[in-house]
Amino acid sequence: MFQIFRNFFKSKIGIVVTLGFLGLIAVAFASSDVANTGMFGGVAGGDRVAVVGDRTISTADLTQNTNNALQQQREENPTLSMEGFVAQGGFDDVLSQMLSRAAIAEFAEMMGLRAGQRLVNSEIASASGFQGIDGEFDIEAFRASLRQRNLTESIVREDLALSLLARQTVVPITLGARLPDSITRTYAQLLNDTRIGNAAVFPAGAFAPEGDPTDEQVQEYYDENRARYIRPERRDVRYAVFTEDAISELPPVTDAQIAARYEADAVLYRATERRSFTQLVVPTQAAAQAVIDEVAGGVSLEASAQSKGLATTTVSEVEQPDYASTASQAVANSAFDGAEGALVGPVQGTLGWYVLQIDDVTPVAARSVAQASDEIRETLVAERRREALNELTERFQNEFSRGLTLEQAAEELEIEIETIPSVLANGQFYDQPGEVPAELSRAVDFAFEMDAESPEITELVPGQVFMIFEVSDITQSATAPLAEIRDDVVLQWRRDRGMAAAGQAAARVLDRVEGGASLADALSEEETDLPPSQALRINRRELAELGQVTRATILFFSMAEGTVKRVAVQETNQWFVVKLDEIEIAELDEDSPDFQNTSAQLSASLGQEYVEQFVAAAEASVEIERNEAGIDAVRAQLTGATR
Repeated sequence: MFQIFRNFFKSKIGIVVTLGFLGLIAVAFASSDVANTGMFGGVAGGDRVAVVGDRTISTADLTQNTNNALQQQREENPTLSMEGFVAQGGFDDVLSQMLSRAAIAEFAEMMGLRAGQRLVNSEIASASGFQGIDGEFDIEAFRASLRQRNLTESIVREDLALSLLARQTVVPITLGARLPDSITRTYAQLLNDTRIGNAAVFPAGAFAPEGDPTDEQVQEYYDENRARYIRPERRDVRYAVFTEDAISELPPVTDAQIAARYEADAVLYRATERRSFTQLVVPTQAAAQAVIDEVAGGVSLEASAQSKGLATTTVSEVEQPDYASTASQAVANSAFDGAEGALVGPVQGTLGWYVLQIDDVTPVAARSVAQASDEIRETLVAERRREALNELTERFQNEFSRGLTLEQAAEELEIEIETIPSVLANGQFYDQPGEVPAELSRAVDFAFEMDAESPEITELVPGQVFMIFEVSDITQSATAPLAEIRDDVVLQWRRDRGMAAAGQAAARVLDRVEGGASLADALSEEETDLPPSQALRINRRELAELGQVTRATILFFSMAEGTVKRVAVQETNQWFVVKLDEIEIAELDEDSPDFQNTSAQLSASLGQEYVEQFVAAAEASVEIERNEAGIDAVRAQLTGATR
């Protein structure tokens, strides 16, 4: 089936999406840090999980890729644990991707394709983010980025080589893929078809057992569904907040200190002026001179710029040193030498050649030490307070590393300790509604990277509000004990049993309808009291626009005319039996937007279908040997099952 209908049916698309290695360089350089990548050389099953042709996939490679995949998933679900990730099939997906990737690389080399060192070097040099101040590739910036992400140059080079081999084999397969217009028209017409039929609903509640399950039944159900009851990791965070008021009284600022600062910053208090300009920057001196000539002939600077497809900018109330820092010293000198109303230029600056209209000149009188005294005093007091705060926070940080407790620090600062109980990594509380106040979210972010009872200090408001905090208790992600969730397990057991019985009833009704009975008559033979069947007339486009797509409506729009089927809708605890009597299809011209859009989408999806087949063929063409003992050992190590 193709992408347009996969999207409609909420299904996965082609393997190109699954095999993310085509964009590996972006992933390697932009993804989250790789953590917990310890070696597994001593685990059962050896140090490899598979051999693909001549390539070995080590336990360390699988561990690193799984951790990296988990970190990416946590961007959308911060509370996701490794145990939950593995239970949802994430570990198996990562392994499958690695095997497919290695198989394609082996196949590419069998065909004589290569990804040599020069090609890898070219990819690295062309990647964004590794340029120096001259705009050229900077090897030190590249290596610093790798160190920041716990990657080695050899690992990245090897990954890039695999990516390049895959690109050489996979990308050409997708080029020029196109379906015949007759097939495209068929699919495009389905976008606006109308379907007529009937549906019957079988609620799980109508079939759920009335009595309580036995202890053995509850235990068995719990054991079979442990992954449903995994609780996320949560932590208790103790904290105390203090402000600059925690600094004891500072020594007074003396007149001598004010005089010394006035002398040191004399340039700030001498007579100066502020100017405003209308500014135009052009790429060449000749272009700037042409503008000046036009202005001299009576054209305004703005009009001259507009006639050339350019625009002027306004610089307001700027002093010469500040303007020099943005335009260049030469431009600033010319701008402040001219008289008010004068046209200045052309002068070369940081962005090109400048033409300036001096709009306003405002003199700023010099200030004596007496006139500047209050301002200097405030500056010196603020600097001393900031320095004292820096010394205080640095001292606490050092003393925390030497054993100072949170209680001792709070006692010294005379502040109260408060607690954030059972908070999750996403800032929400585990056992109560609501989330941590925004001003404390920084502490929560740090808390999930800290060890217990290891106090830290951070700024909440730079230079003004500070917080000391620690993790006082860590509850690891684990399956909830049955004794604590027995009522929930019983409810789920009852629901599942009801769904199973409802599914059996739906199957009986389905058999009767297929045997020639009407849907209403087939329902009437059931002993359970069920809602009557409903007549359906649904247009696909209207359904999508209303956002009423469910598994039942998906089934209704994937059936053949004259057929009857059943489907479970787990979200609403219901089964449906759906009978499709008639399909109304509207005519469609080849120049219609539906036809053109469908053609483009199907062409892209057809290329992905080709890639799926190619990957399967590549895997079949090389020998893949899995070490199940090694795979199980990595899985156990990641989930903590070996502890």
